[in-house]
Amino acid sequence: MGDAMERDVTLTKLRLIEGVWHGVLTRGKHDTRQPDLVVTHLDHEIKGVEVEHDRVEECWYVRVPIPADRIADGVQTFLVRDRQEDSVLASFAIVAGDALAEDIRAEIGLLRAELDMLKKAFRRHCVETAGD
Repeated sequence: MGDAMERDVTLTKLRLIEGVWHGVLTRGKHDTRQPDLVVTHLDHEIKGVEVEHDRVEECWYVRVPIPADRIADGVQTFLVRDRQEDSVLASFAIVAGDALAEDIRAEIGLLRAELDMLKKAFRRHCVETAGD
């Protein structure tokens, strides 16, 4: 029976906002135990993880505050594990600093900024030359 419950556990990311990772954990309908989750970064446990039961939706909402001292240049990976089963349920990463210099997403951001600047300049040019 334990194996069946393990396969029914799913932790899905909802969003990362204001330094807090939000997810929803679902399990088999007959498994109502409080999840015992641990979140780690570089083998250090993240404190303040919250797990809240929603009886209507039959799920658990998970909130993981990202400590400011865990944000640094490069890719920082966090693991969400079930402490009792010692299995990884999910992971998420934060990418910051110099690691983005060659990242395609950073290039797209720069292109968007340049496009916005060109659009403003073009609109200004159209307004200035409209009377000619």
